[in-house]
Amino acid sequence: MKEEFLHYLWLHKKVPLNQLQTTNGEPIEIINFGQYLQTAGPDFFNAQVIINNQKWAGNIEIHVKSSDWYLHNHERDVNYDNVILHVVWENDTEIYRKDNSEIPVLQLKDYVSSSEIEGYNKLALQKSWINCENEIASIDKLILTNWQERLFFERLERKSNPIQELLHKTTNDWEAVFFYLLSKNFGLNVNGVSFYEMAKSIPFSVIKKESFEVENLEALFFGISNLLEEYKQDNYYTDLQKRWRFLRQKHQFTNTFITPIQFFKLRPDNFPTIRLAQLAQLYHLKHSLFSEIIHANSIDQLCFIFKNDTSIYWKNHYNFEKESNSKVKSLSTSFIDLLIINTVIPIKFLYARAFGKDNLEELIELISNIKPEKNNIIEKFSTFKIKSENAFETQSLLQLKNEYCNFKKCLQCSVGLALLKK
Repeated sequence: MKEEFLHYLWLHKKVPLNQLQTTNGEPIEIINFGQYLQTAGPDFFNAQVIINNQKWAGNIEIHVKSSDWYLHNHERDVNYDNVILHVVWENDTEIYRKDNSEIPVLQLKDYVSSSEIEGYNKLALQKSWINCENEIASIDKLILTNWQERLFFERLERKSNPIQELLHKTTNDWEAVFFYLLSKNFGLNVNGVSFYEMAKSIPFSVIKKESFEVENLEALFFGISNLLEEYKQDNYYTDLQKRWRFLRQKHQFTNTFITPIQFFKLRPDNFPTIRLAQLAQLYHLKHSLFSEIIHANSIDQLCFIFKNDTSIYWKNHYNFEKESNSKVKSLSTSFIDLLIINTVIPIKFLYARAFGKDNLEELIELISNIKPEKNNIIEKFSTFKIKSENAFETQSLLQLKNEYCNFKKCLQCSVGLALLKK
C-alpha cells in the first residue's frame, strides 16, 4: 500500500461517509475533508469532523501505518499538535498528543472496496514505458484536451522560472535577458551552454553600440568564444582578429572561461560558426529586435523577423579558410519554430504578466500553429495512439512524461484519475 493512494482516497472522498468509525468504535461524521496543500506539515488542513457527537476543527494526517507517526518524528513537531484525526491504512499502535490525549484513528482498510484497490494496483503495475500505456488512448478526448492545456502552462511556468531569476539579476533588462536566451537556443543542445556563457560575457549596451557593423558583432561573438585564437591565412579571419583585439581593449573585456565550442557530429548548417554568424546578422539588422518580438502576434510575423541569413563571407564558408559552394544560409522554418517555442513564447508570457496583461489565448494560438516536434518521447506516445497535431500538444506531452509519468504521479494526473474512475 502506498501513501499517495490513501491521499487519493481522502481527496476524492472514496470512503462511505455514513459508516465511518474510529478504531475505538466511535462514530465519525466528515463535515470538511480539509485542504490538500502538499506543503510541510499535516496532509490536509482546516478539516472539520464530528466524533462521538463532539465537533472538531483542525488538521488531518495520513499514513500507511499509525506507527509512521513516530517514524516521521511528528510527536516532536509543533505543526502536528492540531491533528484531530489520524487516517491510516492499518492501525498498529496508539498515537498520543503531547498532553497524553489519544488521537482518534480511522482505519481505511475497513472501508475501501476491493475494486478500488484493484484499479489502483492495475494502474500502478510496472509497464515498459508509462503506467497507462495500454489505456491512455481510451481516455475521453475532452479530458485529455483540458489536461494538455494545464500541462502546457505548467511547462511554460517551469521555463519561465530561470528567466525570472535573470530579470531580477539584471534589474529587469528585458533586452539583455532576451539576448541571453536567444543565444542559448541558437547553440541548440550541443553548444547552448557555450553560447549562453558567451552572451552573458557581453554587456548588452556593447551589443547595441557595435551592432551597426556586423563584423564587429562577429568579432565579439567569435572572440569571446575562443574561435579567433589561431593563425590562419584568411583575410576575413585576420580582420576579425584585429577587430576583436581592439574591441576587447575598448570595452575592457577580461578573460572569461567559456565552455569549449563543439563541432563534432553537427551538420554543417548547424556549425557554431554559422549559428554565431546568423545571430550577429540578426542583431545587426534588427536594432529593436525585442520590441518587434513582443509586438508580433502571429507565426508569419515572427518568421519574417527571424528570416535573415549571414554576412557575405559565410555564404561560401562553413569554417574559416575553407571555401565552399555559395549558399544562402538563412534560418530554417524548423529552427525558427524551436526559437519561438523555447525563447519567444516564454518571454512573451512573462512580459505580459509583468504588466498585468493576460496573453494566454494568444500564446496557445501561436504554438498551435507550429508543427509538432520530433523526438523520442513524442514518437513513443504515437505508438500508443496519442498523436500530436501541433507543438502545443507535443509540449504538453513532454511535460506529462517528464513531470508525471517519470515520477509515477498517476494520482495527480487527469489521465490516471480518469482511468481509476473507469
